[in-house]
Amino acid sequence: MNKKIEVTASLEVIAKNDWTVEEATLILKAKEILELAHAPYSKFLVGASLLLENGEIFSANNQENVSFPVGVCAERAVLSYVMGNFPNTKPIKIAIAAKRMGEKGYAYVTPCGMCRQMINEYEIKFGSSIEILMLNGQEEILKAKGIEHLLPFRFHNLNG
Repeated sequence: MNKKIEVTASLEVIAKNDWTVEEATLILKAKEILELAHAPYSKFLVGASLLLENGEIFSANNQENVSFPVGVCAERAVLSYVMGNFPNTKPIKIAIAAKRMGEKGYAYVTPCGMCRQMINEYEIKFGSSIEILMLNGQEEILKAKGIEHLLPFRFHNLNG
């Protein structure tokens, strides 16, 4: 007899007028930092801001390189910096905003596979979920309460 494994994933949609102060701050910082991205090839700017349990917020943007795929995503850039410098401070929330260079409106993006796996790594390390806030084109937040909602069959147990 074959078994079936099912996983349910969900995102919460939050209208701009319902954002908390914390959500608005994280999205604003992601929007600001994306303007400084180095994206001369794709012209696609991404910013990410990360809230730590101590209340500090750090931000980073995507950094492209002519030698694809040497560039780094905004999410991995901010996580690498923070976890390299504050390895014992738990990340609580990450916000992501993106847009095409020269355009006013924002694009809807989710973390790529490598970024999802990296978020997963720090959820494992700290034993708690990292909330993921993704800005869409209508300036709503799509909120995942943890990486399992974006990466349901994630690689997370080398022993099982």
